[in-house]
Amino acid sequence: MSRPAQAKRPARSANPAEGAWAAKMDRLRRRARPQNRLRVCDDTDLRQRYDEAEQAVRRAKFVAEVNPGAELAARQAADADSARDQALAALDAASEFLTFRALPRPVLEELISEHPPTEQQAEEGAIFNADTFPAALVAAASVDGMSREEADELLNGWSAPDANALWDAAWQIQQESRVELGKD
Repeated sequence: MSRPAQAKRPARSANPAEGAWAAKMDRLRRRARPQNRLRVCDDTDLRQRYDEAEQAVRRAKFVAEVNPGAELAARQAADADSARDQALAALDAASEFLTFRALPRPVLEELISEHPPTEQQAEEGAIFNADTFPAALVAAASVDGMSREEADELLNGWSAPDANALWDAAWQIQQESRVELGKD
């Protein structure tokens, strides 16, 4: 994908429309890139307790919504909320979190170009080398400072579903869009 030519910035003027544009452009430049967090928790009991607490909240809130004014239903919804918050706090305490940030487009494109597909991978339609690119991307997108060697160790040492979740956390944030075409 080739990059469009960079537009020249117009000289500043006292025109109110240009001032509004300058302010808008300043806000656009300051946008934070999207991030993704991957929870790593080996305590299946805590994960299950949180999932059950989340389901209990949904049920209790439904009952409270269909019975407006019912004190018991409202109290049960509040209690379920509190139990879910406690389960989440316990789950968070037992978890490690890995955070990934979207790379600027030119950086991602350069990283992809540094890991070209093998001839066979290219014939199959790949745009990067599936053996080398995942660890490079995980490391490059890591907010936590994970090295390429550490990323490679986790991707090759974890079970397939866990390694896939690690890869997905780093790759999916590169695909996230926070803009939409307006309908005027």
